[in-house]
Amino acid sequence: MADTNLNTQTKPELKVERPKLHKVILVNDDFTPREFVVRVLKAEFRLSEEQSYKVMMTAHRRGVCVVAVFARDIAETKATRATDAGKAAGFPLLFTTEPEE
Repeated sequence: MADTNLNTQTKPELKVERPKLHKVILVNDDFTPREFVVRVLKAEFRLSEEQSYKVMMTAHRRGVCVVAVFARDIAETKATRATDAGKAAGFPLLFTTEPEE
């Protein structure tokens, strides 16, 4: 009888997971002028005038508004830069991030 090799080898299947997305959230405050918020939204998030105004008004009415969704590092960078723009102008403007569910 000939020696037969019955051992089969399977390659492990690599599963690449998509990066978790994070929401950038605008938090309303009673001190930052609306026009300034719109300007920051346009500059940092590349929103149109109309989109920026809608986001700002939603945050004004509801207390918070999701601005956009990005990969974690991009979301944190944009939130930090937008918040820093408010601080540099002397306003308590605040953007936060949280994982998207």
